[in-house]
Amino acid sequence: MAAENSFDVVAEVDRQEVDNALNQAAKELAQRFDFKGTDASIRWSGDQIVIEANSEERVMAALDVLQTRMIKRKLSQKALDVGEVKPASKGHSRLEIGLVAGIPKDKAKEMVKLIKASKLKVTPAVQDDRLRISSKSRDALQEVQALLRNNDQGLPLQFTNYK
Repeated sequence: MAAENSFDVVAEVDRQEVDNALNQAAKELAQRFDFKGTDASIRWSGDQIVIEANSEERVMAALDVLQTRMIKRKLSQKALDVGEVKPASKGHSRLEIGLVAGIPKDKAKEMVKLIKASKLKVTPAVQDDRLRISSKSRDALQEVQALLRNNDQGLPLQFTNYK
């Protein structure tokens, strides 16, 4: 009898790499001429990234710098949960950005429905904020990975714990 193979689908990002990208973006904001006198800053505030500047345009430009640094570090843009630019003290603007951690229940249900509709001989199971896919065939598992990569869920999907 063939052994059961499986892998986990998770939506997470390496926080250390995000921190490195954030530090590089902060250095660039301090050095770039177009950010002189704008009081632009980018920093951690708990589990969120906060960007502040004296105008909404400078906040969006600082966000672009952060996204560029993340791309260079091969981090997915889907990992950022960008909020709305809001007014802050002293006439500044502020943007709070969260990091995606885990697959939401509704997205997990959509992914299970998609996998079942593909008629592959696999068993998807939702486990907290991850999805476990198991099958006797490794080929079927690879087809599921390709299916999930091709069907954009708006999440930074990673395939881990391959057994």
